[in-house]
Amino acid sequence: MERRDKTNYYLDIAQTVSERGTCLRRNYGAIIVKNDEIISTGYTGSPRGRKNCMDLGFCMRQKMNIPRGERYELCRSVHSEANCIISASRRDMIGSTLYLVGVDAVTGEIVENATSCAMCKRMIINAGIAEVVVRDRGGVYRTIRVKDWVEDDDSLSGQLGY
Repeated sequence: MERRDKTNYYLDIAQTVSERGTCLRRNYGAIIVKNDEIISTGYTGSPRGRKNCMDLGFCMRQKMNIPRGERYELCRSVHSEANCIISASRRDMIGSTLYLVGVDAVTGEIVENATSCAMCKRMIINAGIAEVVVRDRGGVYRTIRVKDWVEDDDSLSGQLGY
């Protein structure tokens, strides 16, 4: 038996975290790791105490036929990256890595070419996280330097989120 490489090990954990998600469209799981220690975890779900889409039986964005990457102000959920950041102290996140996996709630397939939405990118930048590793499928992943998000400011291009 071969030992799992560390990057996919952390992505596997993030994917397991996504199973707690309550979104009817896509569930994401995120973990923040620094010095080989998991600092925090987060998944997609409504704010504490509010009913989530699973409980309500509908998604407002889906009902309105809003495409992926648009109109997140209408979403009931707090994104996995945001939940992960909320649960950690900034001093622990500086220089860390955030691992992110998205799963389509209907098909169970990995969301390919996923990236953080504009709001989550801003939080990741301010949290001091150094890189984001995103699973594209199976053992295939991309590593994004957060510094690139600062230098190539997509908020100026009009390009929409993930």
